[in-house]
Amino acid sequence: MSNDNKPKTPKDTHYAKLRRAHRDEKSGGAPAFRPRQPVPPGETAADGLVRLYGLHTVRAALDNPRRRIKKMLVTRNAAERLAIADLAALPFETEMVEPKDIDKVTGSDAVHQGVLIEAEPLKPKRLDALGDTKLVLVLDQVTDPHNVGAILRSAVAFGAGALITTARHSPHESGVLAKSASGALEHIDQIEVKNLADALGQLHDAGFQTIGLDSDGPAELEKSFSGEKIALVLGAEGKGLRQKTRETVTTLARLDMPGAIRSLNVSNAAAVSLYAARKVLG
Repeated sequence: MSNDNKPKTPKDTHYAKLRRAHRDEKSGGAPAFRPRQPVPPGETAADGLVRLYGLHTVRAALDNPRRRIKKMLVTRNAAERLAIADLAALPFETEMVEPKDIDKVTGSDAVHQGVLIEAEPLKPKRLDALGDTKLVLVLDQVTDPHNVGAILRSAVAFGAGALITTARHSPHESGVLAKSASGALEHIDQIEVKNLADALGQLHDAGFQTIGLDSDGPAELEKSFSGEKIALVLGAEGKGLRQKTRETVTTLARLDMPGAIRSLNVSNAAAVSLYAARKVLG
């Protein structure tokens, strides 16, 4: 009688591999690897609502009293990571689901981490509601939501008081933008303006030095700071600042880089310039 508990020897393992290879050869080869088919995004959110997803994004939204959440889809694991002990206690509709259920809404390419909310977008503020901040960031038609989200994250990290964008040619609030911002969307005032040149003029009247970042700027950024309030102005990937913007800012400055590449992705340039400005402002 055979002993099934007898430990396998290297010889046994070798012969087992040979037997499997022989069976595969007779059947036409080993089974082909079949990758999981991607799931496309489902229908868009209802009018007036946006879908936000990801643990940091949703946690920040839950903690923001200005955020009006209507519905949440969450897995058991994500609820635990978000420290939500009782879904029924939340003041909006909630549903415990499987990750694949959220995939059907966001598409399988979205890194939702097991949680999604439907909420009203935050209302942009007016420029005259800027407050007493000493550091703001201005975007001149930066349209990529990944870049704007990353810029928001850096702006919050370095204590900027507001992000100013144009009403047109700027991305609206979305799951992609919010996920890239990693929660920062809830922590900074966003101001929309119709005319950027006029807005820069208002910043000048409010005592801001406006510094346009340009790879061919005549001065190094670190040597350009002269005011007690700073507005950093960045243009879109490729085309950079528009001519009217270049003519309106107080100063055009460059990030001095000794390497072979003389320009950075706009979100990286924002982070570096914010760091430099914060060092000056203290």
